[in-house]
Amino acid sequence: MYSTPDFRKGLRIELDGDPFTIVDFQHVKPGKGGAFVRTRLRNLLTGAVVDRTFRSGEKVGRPDLEEKEMQFLYQDGDGFHFMDNATFDQVAIAPEVIGDARRFLQENTIVAVLFYQERPINIELPIFVELLVTEAEPGVKGDTASGASKTVTVETGAKIQVPLFIEEGTRLKIDTRTGEYIERVKG
Repeated sequence: MYSTPDFRKGLRIELDGDPFTIVDFQHVKPGKGGAFVRTRLRNLLTGAVVDRTFRSGEKVGRPDLEEKEMQFLYQDGDGFHFMDNATFDQVAIAPEVIGDARRFLQENTIVAVLFYQERPINIELPIFVELLVTEAEPGVKGDTASGASKTVTVETGAKIQVPLFIEEGTRLKIDTRTGEYIERVKG
């Protein structure tokens, strides 16, 4: 069980039978009446964000969550297949759970898979991935003064904005949280 003094951003709690993560919180001590905590919570199953107020000292449950390091193997009609690096067990995860992470998911990538009651509910990619540019139009000569960019396609099929000098066959470092180009990878 957690109590309101334990609240912090990122804390995972169980509320009404669902797991939530605290997105934001604020302790409020009005001049008159008891203190309370105003929170913004994101449901880990549906992604819905709700606002909730708790009385000071109120208790909430601790969800049955487990995070495992897993390796992405392949994708097929059943979903995305991952292998637990510790036990070598394999699990198929539905595309709805993967969500936008599929844009940067390539074979052999190590990810953190979050399980709720032994069911996968979310994956977390590494912050940076290195991907090969498979499609890039040539940059327009003389258009570099404005810091212009162009759209390229990387090996996972994601389209990202990059500077004009990036060509096909270049390896890029990409931030998976924002989908932004960071730098060229040498070598």
